[in-house]
Amino acid sequence: MSVQAEGTFYVQGIGLRPKVCVSADGSGVIGHAGARLLADLADATGLTAAYSAALGPLRPRGTGHDPGRIAADLAVMLADGGEAIADLAVLRDQAEVFGSVASTPTAWRLLADTDERALSSLRLARASAREVAWLQAAETGEGIPAVRAAGQELPGLVLDLDATLITCHTEKEQAAPTYKGGFGFHPLLCFLANTGEALSGLLRPGNAGANTASDHITVLDQALAQIPDAHRHGTDILIRTDSAGSAKAFLAHVRDLRKRGIRTFFSVGYAITEPVRRAVRAMPECLWHPALDQDGTLRDGSEVAELTGMVDLDGYPAGTRVIVRRERPHPRAQLSLFDQDEGLHQQVFLTDTPYSGGGSAQFLEVRHRRHATVEDRIRCGKTTGFGRFPSRDFSINAVWLELSLAAIDLLAWMCVLLLDSELATAEPKKLRYRLLHVAARLTRGGRRLRLRISATWPWRHELATAFHRLAALPRPAG
Repeated sequence: MSVQAEGTFYVQGIGLRPKVCVSADGSGVIGHAGARLLADLADATGLTAAYSAALGPLRPRGTGHDPGRIAADLAVMLADGGEAIADLAVLRDQAEVFGSVASTPTAWRLLADTDERALSSLRLARASAREVAWLQAAETGEGIPAVRAAGQELPGLVLDLDATLITCHTEKEQAAPTYKGGFGFHPLLCFLANTGEALSGLLRPGNAGANTASDHITVLDQALAQIPDAHRHGTDILIRTDSAGSAKAFLAHVRDLRKRGIRTFFSVGYAITEPVRRAVRAMPECLWHPALDQDGTLRDGSEVAELTGMVDLDGYPAGTRVIVRRERPHPRAQLSLFDQDEGLHQQVFLTDTPYSGGGSAQFLEVRHRRHATVEDRIRCGKTTGFGRFPSRDFSINAVWLELSLAAIDLLAWMCVLLLDSELATAEPKKLRYRLLHVAARLTRGGRRLRLRISATWPWRHELATAFHRLAALPRPAG
């Protein structure tokens, strides 16, 4: 609202903010102070030291920046929300908190020098840090949390595999047209549903097949190699995928893993072919049962039935079952011609979980439906590094993907080891807004450097508690 008096307009202020004068000469003030939590966590889990050992041969004559420290700093930067190598400046230009951080050209050289052998060493280093993090979780809390479905806990571990499309607007090496008409990459990823950790990822051209069994086998084997021995053997491990993982060769591989002492089971989507349609139509109404929601209550308008014995599964592992869910489609749902003909949305999946021991069709269906959470993992992962690839060189982008998986792991370990309540299950965006990007003041006294968070910051207590818990974590020997 304005009032005119003698040709002059005045703005009538209602709740105006106080006036400020801005200058760029501050000292002792730190931005992104919470990112120090991630840097210290990389040290506490042994990730930084393991990276240093893995990349030691890349350090010329033992001089200059430690390549392992550079890799760890890149992972911290990505976990903090950085999108480009130049974003290392956030850490580098605040040396009082983050120490000596490599320049952008030095980081580029490290990525370029990391060949396939060094990349494999990085994966092994991340696996060793994961073992430490899981031991710390066991010693300081209840360990790795269980996945829940239908209101109950699932035994063991749950691995979710899925592919995604990454659009590239430049001619990057091996970028190619995608099946959705875009252009870029088509990486295949595996996440641990229990914690949200990113176990493995395979960078692929945009025209890579969605249901390529060999790629699924590679990603699964790399994911299993990330799981500590104490959990990889003797623990039930459920492998969930969409219909792209229903290739017979992949499911045979999942079953063959049992010969190596790895108790793997599968729950994978299955295409609705004409034989499946005939089986669904032939299913008596009395054999359809109400479907369940994730809390164990009945799901309105949704039913489940088992098609095992009504569909030819020749070539699939013995004991494979076929289960279908039908439900009224929600508004704007994308329906197939079969769905439109029947008036109901149909979804089919395969599993080798036996009926004995609680493997009812209702429970297995809601357990498989939980695989959809991998879409959230991928969405968050795209804001943690692999949504943008920095180089035209495919091998550099493959290293970038591996470091982004490490960044996702750091965020997951922070939630499991250091946080409580809603922050322990928060997505990266919330963690960055509330904890990682907070500003603080540096002060010195009593021969100590203090990081002082504002007394008015809403989540100051949660961040301070996280730092205290980090300091109390048991450290790996050596």
